[in-house]
Amino acid sequence: MHIRPTTDQDLEVFVDTVHAAFGLFPATPNEDGGGVFWSAYEMDHSLLAVSGDGRPVGTAGAYSFELTLPGEVLVPVSGVTAVGVLPSHRRQGVLTAMMRHQLTALRARGECLSVLLASEALIYRRFGYGPATYTARLTVPRHRAAAALPRARAATGAPAAGPDTAPDTTPDTTSDTGSIEVLRRAECGGILEEVYDRYRRTQPGALSRPHRWWALGAGQPPVSPAPRYIAVHRDADGVPDGYASYTLGEAGAGILTVDETIAVDDAVHTALARFLLEHDLVTQVVFKHAPTGHPLRWQFEDFRAGEVTGDTDWLWVRLLDVPRALAARGWPTDGELVLDVDDPFLGEHGRYLLTVRDGKGDCTPTDREPDLSLDISDLGSVYLGGTTPSTLVRAGHIRAHHPGAAALADALFRAERPPHCLHWF
Repeated sequence: MHIRPTTDQDLEVFVDTVHAAFGLFPATPNEDGGGVFWSAYEMDHSLLAVSGDGRPVGTAGAYSFELTLPGEVLVPVSGVTAVGVLPSHRRQGVLTAMMRHQLTALRARGECLSVLLASEALIYRRFGYGPATYTARLTVPRHRAAAALPRARAATGAPAAGPDTAPDTTPDTTSDTGSIEVLRRAECGGILEEVYDRYRRTQPGALSRPHRWWALGAGQPPVSPAPRYIAVHRDADGVPDGYASYTLGEAGAGILTVDETIAVDDAVHTALARFLLEHDLVTQVVFKHAPTGHPLRWQFEDFRAGEVTGDTDWLWVRLLDVPRALAARGWPTDGELVLDVDDPFLGEHGRYLLTVRDGKGDCTPTDREPDLSLDISDLGSVYLGGTTPSTLVRAGHIRAHHPGAAALADALFRAERPPHCLHWF
């Protein structure tokens, strides 16, 4: 068995092999080759495992993305995808060989990070990846979705209710001066691409969606051309600054399902959520990707109105160059931390001094005594700020060498807001 890079001429056999690995059959692309999730595959960024008799038995691909780090820093990353081995060749070292070959190739490209979405949580930690962002499904019965009166209104100078004044129970919508219109997916032109790009540049954990994806309709809705309604929010000047992609289920079922809500700020997100929750002929609204800790649940009069299910990992992160990766992101506070990092899959071990001043990090090898000892996968989990080091200390995965080490690491690795990734690849 050997592993080789692919070219454009390998696309058909690559697609057939990865589908066979998952027991699927390829869909038929449209006339321009788009409309299917694999139409954006980058064949100059992919690998094919070939058996001794010349038969393709495994695949591994990667997309070229930008990842937004804490501090609104954008870095290039490879989004690992299409990793599969034919059922006839599993547990024979094919996957391990492909992953080692791929990590070596990504380093040769000069990248310091790679990311993926894990089909199974047990597979990728052994290759150095750790879960770094999380998402959940939020289901809200419409009859319980009454909005709570924002208690902060008292600080705005709104008059308190007196003996001759009825209490004001109207939700505060003064922060949103925009408008919402409903379009069909095919009518949106470049609106979705432009709004998503504004959003992802400020959201830690977000990935870019290259123009090629939108042009080819590669991926899941609303990137794909699948029929959807799009609620587009525009600011006071008429500039689009948010959207929600949604569909209603079978007639009479009354279930409105939201693929994603993209907004440049919380006021826009709230306006879009209220619009969806007030849709006629709807009994419940399902938000498929609710960020961890999002304020939407707090905006219901009934806190239990939103039922959280499917709380799961989403983006997994792997550091390829520890010093460069740690120096790349922004940091919320000053401090020094010595990290003893073990990378068993690549057979590497290093000890690094992270020094943070004025939001900038510098990371260099050191022989100082460590504050924390951790696996490279655990460093991937804490890297974006979505998992606190102290959580992994308590779980028995990270070793803290003195009582204040975990608290210091929590303060340093914290992000300005929880990382979240909506992009499917």
